[in-house]
Amino acid sequence: MTQSRGFTLIELLVVVAIIGILSAVVLVSLNAARNKGSDAAIISNLNTIRLQAELYYSDHNSAYGIDFALPGACPTAGLTMFAGDPKIKTAIAAADKAAGGRGGPIDKVFCASPGASSYVVQSALVAGVGGKMWWCVDSLGAAKPEAVAMIAGAPNCI
Repeated sequence: MTQSRGFTLIELLVVVAIIGILSAVVLVSLNAARNKGSDAAIISNLNTIRLQAELYYSDHNSAYGIDFALPGACPTAGLTMFAGDPKIKTAIAAADKAAGGRGGPIDKVFCASPGASSYVVQSALVAGVGGKMWWCVDSLGAAKPEAVAMIAGAPNCI
C-alpha cells in the first residue's frame, strides 16, 4: 500500500478556477460600487455649487455675474460666480475629477449663465441615475438627473 501525499493536479486546478471565478465576481461588484461612489461625489459637489450660488447671489446685488449663454467649460476668470467664488471653483474641479476629468481643464462639467440672474451647471455621471447620464442644478433650485447634455441657451435644467 502506498500513501499519497498532497493534492492531485486536477484538484489544484479546480481550486484555482474557483478562486478565479470568485475574484472576478468581487472585482465586478467593486467597480459598480466605485462608479456609484463617483456619482454620489458629483451630485454632492453640484449641490454645493447650488447652495454657494445662492449665497453669492445674495452677496452680489442679486446677480450671479456676467452672462454667457452658450454652455461650455465653466469660466475660471471674469466676473461670474464660477470664477469669483473659491468654494464654487473647488466644487466644480472636484465634480470634474469625480466624473473622470483629466485634472487639467474642466471637461466633464458644463456651465451656462443665460442672464446675470440665472445659471445652469451640468455634469456627466459615471454610472448614471435611473438610466440618465447627466446631473443638473440651476438657479431655480432644480437638482435632477437628465438624459441629454445641456442645450445652448437653456435658462435652467431641461
